[in-house]
Amino acid sequence: MLPYWRLSGYYFFYFAFIGAFSPYFTLYLQSLSFSATDIAILMSLMQVMRILAPNLWGWLADRLGARMPIVRLSAIASLAGFGVFFLTTRFEGIFVGMAIMAFFWSAALPLVESLTFGHLAGQSARYGNIRLWGSIGFIVAVLGIGHALSWLPVASQLWMTASVLAGIAVLAFCVPEAPSVPHHHDSPGLAAVLRRRDVRTLLTGAFLMSAAHGVWYVFYSILLVGAGYSKALVGWMWAIGVVAEIAVFMIMPRVMARFSLRQILLFAFAAATLRFAMIGWGVESLTVLVLAQLLHGATFGANHAASIAAVNRWFPGRLQARGQAIYGSLSFGAGGMLGGLLSGYTWDWIGPAWSFTIGSVFGLIGWWVVWRGWRDESQQEKQHA
Repeated sequence: MLPYWRLSGYYFFYFAFIGAFSPYFTLYLQSLSFSATDIAILMSLMQVMRILAPNLWGWLADRLGARMPIVRLSAIASLAGFGVFFLTTRFEGIFVGMAIMAFFWSAALPLVESLTFGHLAGQSARYGNIRLWGSIGFIVAVLGIGHALSWLPVASQLWMTASVLAGIAVLAFCVPEAPSVPHHHDSPGLAAVLRRRDVRTLLTGAFLMSAAHGVWYVFYSILLVGAGYSKALVGWMWAIGVVAEIAVFMIMPRVMARFSLRQILLFAFAAATLRFAMIGWGVESLTVLVLAQLLHGATFGANHAASIAAVNRWFPGRLQARGQAIYGSLSFGAGGMLGGLLSGYTWDWIGPAWSFTIGSVFGLIGWWVVWRGWRDESQQEKQHA
């Protein structure tokens, strides 16, 4: 039987951590008088480790034929790494704590994604109904902590975030292992899969979409607070985007039955091109910001659901964990690192508006890559949707 609630609970706490950490840890670092470059370097460690760690852990999971022991180890070790933040406020110490936490934390999601599809056993359209609980967890965390920081010091978010990490550890011991996906001897090897034009296009597009989001993940909260918005409103703005994401996850089975994965991705990249320009140049208008956040449903929700479905389809059998790891490394890892570091250097040089415009340029390039590189799959995708 599908362990729906245990998987959903894990996603809830996993993405609640992102809701607690991404919007507010940058404000904590700013309160320590770190520069924009220092903040970008520290936050980019999350992406750096997403390049290195998932492939190592994915290879180990394939060798062991089991994923949950690694997921449980990652939960405990990432909590220990986060504990370093309680011991020091120096850049060097926080750098070490971030590196430890990110190395182990980044191990979990590709394995859990693979595990979820293993439990779904051919019902991949139901993935969105499980994944949406992660979005709900994000909203609960980002709103709760945002309101709490209206009357608590910004450093108090360390304790709240650590509590969420503890929840991840508890759920990691509740989720059962899934049966290994059969790997037929006539299935293609990893190198053969990666040589496919559509696979290379997907991975390149994933890299560019995450690069487009890099400035948003690192500097969105700082942008809003600098424009005079309250921390509580910052929480609501992040939550609006994730509400849109939840709505998209709920309708994705119907969307995938009607549109090809290529069409969904093209729409997502067009939305990204528009969204980040709106944020950069429309920060003074709350209406513009709300509309831009609603586009998160497309730039993350639709893009991620379509990309994960493609990875699940194109990396069969034992390649599942490796495929998810490669996708995560190139997108959330390399792409996110490029976007975040680049915005750290441009923020004080050319300003917030142009830094977000660079995100729009990444979205436009991604649209062109998918349009040019993935041109003959639509009918096949509809048959498989």
